[in-house]
Amino acid sequence: MITASTFRLDGRLALITGSSAGIGLALARGLGQAGASVVLNGRNAQALSTAAQMLRAEGLTVHERAFDVTDADQVKAQVDAIESSIGPLDILINNAGIQRRGPLHEFAHSDWQDIMQTNLNSVFFVGQTVAQHMIPRGRGRIINICSVQSELGRPGISPYMATKGAVKMLTKGMAIDWGPLGLNVNGIGPGYFKTELNEKLVNDPTFSAWLTNRTPSRRWGEVDELAGAAVFLASDAASFVNGHILYVDGGVTAQL
Repeated sequence: MITASTFRLDGRLALITGSSAGIGLALARGLGQAGASVVLNGRNAQALSTAAQMLRAEGLTVHERAFDVTDADQVKAQVDAIESSIGPLDILINNAGIQRRGPLHEFAHSDWQDIMQTNLNSVFFVGQTVAQHMIPRGRGRIINICSVQSELGRPGISPYMATKGAVKMLTKGMAIDWGPLGLNVNGIGPGYFKTELNEKLVNDPTFSAWLTNRTPSRRWGEVDELAGAAVFLASDAASFVNGHILYVDGGVTAQL
């Protein structure tokens, strides 16, 4: 029987990477409102503290762990510490990500390495480490943040597209390898949302006009609108959903 409690996350512990602001913070708030305890992550301890205080003021149960998700050694040490000092992780959301724009023939190798390490390597490092704890328990939910650029292209962001296409396929691979061991691994593909990452685009009247005309819902997304998809995929309501990418994009991927 489906009831409201089917979508509740009471008693569960979730780690959300890159969650001091933007989409990650919105997802942390959504999971917390559904009853989960959340562990915020980022590299800036002060930004994490500010975000945690905000969520605690809303009555949510929040922990903070500042570490670099592109450093495999840090990831292992910190995930092990979360498991031993806070509790077993039931949910992981791999959200940390950056953007680098520029002509592909002029793209700096250092920028290529940065975007690959943050957008792709971190998903593998954190996903693998958390899965190593989840697998012996025979349960766990991993949600990787993909993008409409996992499917569609735009000029000037080829390296970003490469990372998000790879995250889509890594998500499917995780589901294939870890599904038989009790894990559900899915992705969320955000469309265009009003975030710090997209501030220049939001403030560009030409781009915003193009985007709203290109989007069937005829507007930018608000980050809180992503929370429902995350709560669903983390909840018992999605018990047989595995290897799926849920696009939350106002219809962008539906229309040429």
